[in-house]
Amino acid sequence: MSLFVLFLTALGLSVLLIPLTMVFANKFGMVDDPKKHAHPAILHKKTVPRAGGLAIFLSFLATVLFMIGPTKQVAGILLGGIILIVGGIWDDKFDLDEWAKFGFQIAAALVVVGFGIGISFIANPLNIFGGLGLGEIIRLDTIRFVINFAGTHSIFILADLFAVFWIIWVINMVNFSAGVDGQLGGIAFIALFIIFAVSLRFSLVDPTQMMVAKLALVGAGATLGFLIFNFYPAKIFPGDSASYFLGFLIAVLAIISGAKVGTAVLVMAVPLTDGVFTVIRRIASGKSPFLGDKGHLHHRLLEIGFSQRQVALFYWILCAILGAIALVLPSAGKVFAGVVIGIIVLGGLLWLNTNLQTKGQA
Repeated sequence: MSLFVLFLTALGLSVLLIPLTMVFANKFGMVDDPKKHAHPAILHKKTVPRAGGLAIFLSFLATVLFMIGPTKQVAGILLGGIILIVGGIWDDKFDLDEWAKFGFQIAAALVVVGFGIGISFIANPLNIFGGLGLGEIIRLDTIRFVINFAGTHSIFILADLFAVFWIIWVINMVNFSAGVDGQLGGIAFIALFIIFAVSLRFSLVDPTQMMVAKLALVGAGATLGFLIFNFYPAKIFPGDSASYFLGFLIAVLAIISGAKVGTAVLVMAVPLTDGVFTVIRRIASGKSPFLGDKGHLHHRLLEIGFSQRQVALFYWILCAILGAIALVLPSAGKVFAGVVIGIIVLGGLLWLNTNLQTKGQA
């Protein structure tokens, strides 16, 4: 099956399904009405349908089932995706509390881990400094718990815990990136395309990576179809259904593409750093880390005069540049570059927060 055909199929299905999803969302009240939705970070002035993730997931599901075929790992991804889409659509309708949302995330992460998707090793982040005697990689599959029920099953404690943490973390960081029209969709598209490119390159020596490349490309195509309708002024919002599923897909594909966690971290270094800073800032101020506010980087950029389109393009360009860098750097170099970018972004966030608060008090 041609990779180009896979991409076009997912893209075409998404473009066809988005208008239907808009009708569905409007009919069943899955809308974001600024007069009723008391979220402090709302930017739009009119009612906009949510549930964009439904079209993305259905496009992904149909293309994968009919043009790639199921495997054990694919089954885990699809089942985890269904859990998140159900939870996301439920939230788009009823605005669930944060613990309920967190429950869906944990369930989806545990499902894929249960299907054998785990992080057995990571590149030694200190390798650029000589590794401190730990070698080039750090094994996470050395501690194993064996269960003899309907066969023998192994639980790799560190590997599975790290995978669950990674998946939930990326889901929430991507969700935090749904700030302005087109922002989340562009970030997800670039991240998936970079994972596709990395996996395609490694498929020359490891044929199993071709499956990851195909899955990432299908995800990118479905996301691009949504992005056409989501760029400013948005005709549909991603909702938690899209941010959860796309974050989940990026996290899981980064794992099964040979633990390319460093690549995903570098590509999304800006939104990930912003997300970590946001969580720390909210906790330090005595608030829930999941309570919305206008302290994200994209809000600060709007305050200094950026338009919504400019903010989205700012994120896209940075992610694309970092993605290109990720394609040429070794693992240790990606970690080092990610740390440097994170420090720069963190410094910018601190400067913007301090100066804008000072001006607000003047």
